[in-house]
Amino acid sequence: MQVTKIATPSDVESLVFDDLIPYNSNLMEGFKAFDLPGIGAKIHGVIGGSGPPLLLIHGNPLTHVTWHKITPTLAKHYTVVAIDLRGYGDSEKPLGGGDHSDYSFRTMANDAVQVMQELGYSKFPVVGHDRGARVGFRMSLDHPDKVTHFISLDIVPTHEVLTRVTMGWGLESYHWFFMAQKEPFPERLICGDLDFYINYKLNKKGVGLKIFAPEAMAEYIRCTTPAQIHAICEDYRATVSIDLDMDTADLGIKKIQCPVLVLWGSNSHCGRHFKPIEAWSKWADDLQGTDIPTGHYPQEERPDLIYKAIRAFVS
Repeated sequence: MQVTKIATPSDVESLVFDDLIPYNSNLMEGFKAFDLPGIGAKIHGVIGGSGPPLLLIHGNPLTHVTWHKITPTLAKHYTVVAIDLRGYGDSEKPLGGGDHSDYSFRTMANDAVQVMQELGYSKFPVVGHDRGARVGFRMSLDHPDKVTHFISLDIVPTHEVLTRVTMGWGLESYHWFFMAQKEPFPERLICGDLDFYINYKLNKKGVGLKIFAPEAMAEYIRCTTPAQIHAICEDYRATVSIDLDMDTADLGIKKIQCPVLVLWGSNSHCGRHFKPIEAWSKWADDLQGTDIPTGHYPQEERPDLIYKAIRAFVS
């Protein structure tokens, strides 16, 4: 297998895959919905296409719909599975509490592995954005026999984020520490005006809301419920506690065994405040990646680039 090396933005731009299907208002058209058991929570998702499997995992505050601009074309080459993480979208939203392990990245990774097993797949590539990339990171470490390739979109590993906090990043990513506050403080404040919250959250610096299709935006608004807000807060509470502990224990001990591609937006908080390749090199030896001309939601803003990168990397 030959993998195209991606080290500069022009490497991605120059890739030639000209079969990207224009998206339409019928989100995830041609895909079949499913609800399958994870590890103590039912996981909603969709499956479509033919060929080898490909797992897509969304971030906060999105759902599987975030991939709608590239899934019709990916489905010509892969059997595409896109899930809603537990607590998000139409997946079940168990109450958190305790040590918040019900919303750890390990638990979410185990959900995804279980779903893929239910669908008949024991090995598969993973593409994750934002929280989904953190789930993919943990899945790659915990299940090296399952993940064949890992593509991370617009993050650096959690340990890097939480041990190298700067004022600039903190101002852009305030929600990490706000949502991690003790229940029910952030839940009550956010749920005071959910429409305002979701519009503010998605309206990223220098990008705006224009990158989101109206139908996708309506779906994100529909899913922004008090139950989902509680789940997201539990997700962040787990991040600053049990997830950080896991990563601290694994740093220097474990590395991702499969090839890793990291892409980040030159106009995102990740691109502005971190050195992604340097951060990821602590966790992966078979590593490549570059910035691309997007903000934090590259699959919504430049689906052509994300599609090209997936095709080139997951040969």
